Amino acid sequence: EKLSISEPTNAYDFGQIINAVNTSKDQGACADLLTMIEPAKLPVLLSNKLEGEIFFMFIQALECYVLGKNPDLVYQHLFYLSKAERFKLVLALLSKKEKEEVQQLFDLLAENQNHQYTSEDLEKLKKVYEL
Repeated sequence: EKLSISEPTNAYDFGQIINAVNTSKDQGACADLLTMIEPAKLPVLLSNKLEGEIFFMFIQALECYVLGKNPDLVYQHLFYLSKAERFKLVLALLSKKEKEEVQQLFDLLAENQNHQYTSEDLEKLKKVYEL
């Protein structure tokens, strides 16, 4: 059964929704959530709660559900995700396989590039993700 997602108004709501999404491993619901929220609000909503599992679910949801419809939104979310507290720590703890998945998302973003972000923007962001 698909989770019904409503737009979170604060970090607490966001945390509750993320926990439910993470428990059910529902990437579609995760994508719905990421589509609903303004990317610039992501660091505030995440607060200090960014974990490897959540980070990786974001990557997979963006790749599987959002990229085909809105590459710019994916770029924006990746950009603001890198501003979240604990980002560097989570990045350092990614497995080789998880890093490859992040690389794959960046490769797909490069293929689906639109006028909203340049290849230079993408290259700069890849460095932030240590790719």
